[in-house]
Amino acid sequence: MNIVLLGAPGAGKGTQAAFLVEEFDLPHISTGDMLRAAVKAGTELGKKAKSFMDAGELVPDDVIIGLVIERLGQPDTNVGFILDGFPRTTAQAVALDAELSKLERPLDAALLIDVDPEVIVGRLTSRRMCKECGCIGSVADASCPKCGGEMYQRDDDNETTVRNRLDVYAKSTSPLIDYYRGCELLVSIDGDRDPKVVYADVKTALNA
Repeated sequence: MNIVLLGAPGAGKGTQAAFLVEEFDLPHISTGDMLRAAVKAGTELGKKAKSFMDAGELVPDDVIIGLVIERLGQPDTNVGFILDGFPRTTAQAVALDAELSKLERPLDAALLIDVDPEVIVGRLTSRRMCKECGCIGSVADASCPKCGGEMYQRDDDNETTVRNRLDVYAKSTSPLIDYYRGCELLVSIDGDRDPKVVYADVKTALNA
C-alpha cells in the first residue's frame, strides 16, 4: 500500500496517517518531522531548511527530494509507505514517480484531505507542541497531556505565517490535485469532520 497524503498544512494528514500506521503497520514518512529533526540536530540540511520553514516558505526541491529518496531506500518501506507532506509541487511529484518507477513500486492512491482555509487558520494558531515529547495539543493545554512537559507555539503556527503557508500551498501545491487526478489516483475526502469519520472514508477509498 503506497500512499501520498495531500492537503493544506493543518488539514489533518498526520492524524489520518497515524490511524493507517496503527492499523496497517506502514512507515509514516513525514517530511515535516524529518526536517524539524534535522533543525533540532543542527545538521547542515537543518540549517539550510530552517530559514524557509520559519517564514512559511517551501524548502527547495533538491533538499526535500534527496531526503525522501534516501528514506524510501530503507528496508521498512518494502511493505509500503505513507508520504505526508511530499510531494508539494508537480516537479516533486514527477521526481517521485521516476524514483518509484525505478523501484517498481508505483503509488496506489493520492488521498486529498480537504478542509476550508479559515478552519485551518483556527486550528493551527491554537495548536501547541510539547517541548519534551513533541505531542500536539491546543492552547487549552497548560502542560503536555502525555508527559506533563512544557507546551509552546511553533514559530510557523502564528497567524501571519499560517496564512502565508496556505497561500504558498494554494499557489504551489494545488496543481498536484490536477496532476494526480490526471493519473487517476486522486481521491478527495472532506476533512472537516470527526477524524474517525474521515478515516472511515479513507479506508473505503483504499478498499481496506
